[in-house]
Amino acid sequence: MINLRRSACFCITILIAATSARSQTPSFITDSLDSFISRGMKNWQIPGLSICVIKDGKIVVMKGYGVKKIGGDEKVNENTLFMIGSNSKIFTATLLALLHYENKLSLDDKVTKWIPEFKLDNKAAGEQAIIRDLLCHRIGFRTFQGDFTYWTSDLTRSQVIEKMSHIKAAYPFRTTWGYTNAAFLTAGEIIPRAIGKSWEIFVKERIFDPLGMNSTLALSRDFPSASNKAVPHTFQDGQLISIPYCQIDNLAPAGSISSSVYDMSKWIMTQLGNGKWNGVQVIPASVIAETRKPHSIQDSVENLFNHAHFLLYGLGLELTDYEGKEIISHTGGVNGFVSSVTMIPEEKLGIVVLTNTDENKLYQSVKWEIIDAYLKVPFRNYDSAYLSNYSLRKSDNDRKNKQWSDSASLQLKTPLALSAYTGNYFNEVYGNMKVVMEDGELRMKFSHHPAMYASLRHIGNNRFYAIFSDPEFGKSVFPFEVENGKVKSVTVKVADFIEYDPYVFRKSE
Repeated sequence: MINLRRSACFCITILIAATSARSQTPSFITDSLDSFISRGMKNWQIPGLSICVIKDGKIVVMKGYGVKKIGGDEKVNENTLFMIGSNSKIFTATLLALLHYENKLSLDDKVTKWIPEFKLDNKAAGEQAIIRDLLCHRIGFRTFQGDFTYWTSDLTRSQVIEKMSHIKAAYPFRTTWGYTNAAFLTAGEIIPRAIGKSWEIFVKERIFDPLGMNSTLALSRDFPSASNKAVPHTFQDGQLISIPYCQIDNLAPAGSISSSVYDMSKWIMTQLGNGKWNGVQVIPASVIAETRKPHSIQDSVENLFNHAHFLLYGLGLELTDYEGKEIISHTGGVNGFVSSVTMIPEEKLGIVVLTNTDENKLYQSVKWEIIDAYLKVPFRNYDSAYLSNYSLRKSDNDRKNKQWSDSASLQLKTPLALSAYTGNYFNEVYGNMKVVMEDGELRMKFSHHPAMYASLRHIGNNRFYAIFSDPEFGKSVFPFEVENGKVKSVTVKVADFIEYDPYVFRKSE
């Protein structure tokens, strides 16, 4: 009954607030936002999008656009669930900051105090790493390093943590920012060690339930059974296709949450209200402040039309400046979904954009145009600039893939018999992989991704054009190293969306 009353009150508040705020709302939002989004969705081939804009504690915009699935007729609305990917990270950071506030742990505790088995290849780094290091991406890994091993794999959470010890860090400890999903998983796994409750239970008890985020789900395994959900989409050979829902609960604290703009509006209002929701201090203001303290310096600033003076990382949040204002934000991407959550606290402005394709920039461009409108900056057409840059990159990628495909179609004779490439391979981080002859072609099969394979098509010398059965893992050229007529190793590279680093798999004798 209490939840129903709160829900009803919230709906009434939205209606009243939307009416009273309309006269103060920039004309871009009242007159042009719908057409801007519709045009952008067409340009980027986005089936569905949901958006919420909050200003001065009021809902200015909350609506859905398009459909849940390409070719379908079910409309997206404000209650449609999308996976929010790494926008899950601030929830995890908030939970740990909350436990710090309640003296259940300290953010300055060594990780090994709570997870004694935690190790890094750099022994001293593993011994000295504290919880803050996990939450601000400064353990020395390169961005996405190790993710091919973990992403949608059959590894358990404890196995992911163990795998981290085999990764040779790209940078010295605490010197360079590198986005590390496994570090956030590790941070989330400290929660059950400290209080005896899993991350997924604790986030529901302390955030979802108190804020009335009743549709929001912590785990990706629960998403497919939701009644009002968007379907994920990606591009394959230039065509937009729907894809299966991904399962990433082995990295849950880093990115498994799914939510709607209706539920996320409550989260953003609480953030902008320094932890207050409906007049109740649900999260202590000091906890909110803790997550916004700068901890790491990032190495690049991605602004199309102006120069940002800094780009920092707090605990699960990015911090930068824009037109003289501090921007607090994050983005999220999982198979078939990308999203953005943005706040300008001094303007009491918050924006949430959720989309169901993973290859678009509308989720970013629309937020910048909304920000510009409120800051009275002339319209700059971010989407056109993003689209132009994307088209150039796509043309280059399409050209390379055509060259590789054309080479494969020549059916050049391989230097060795195809059977010479088959066999068992091993990488010290990933583990086992094997190359087999199946359905008349060479295929690469990965032990921790049993449902996935890569088709290998010869393109000259000992190089093969590899096409993954899961389009999220992409297409690439895998060179085999041959010595004295024997295959020694093969270098595997997945899509940058998964990981930037290549993996060398050595062939068993």
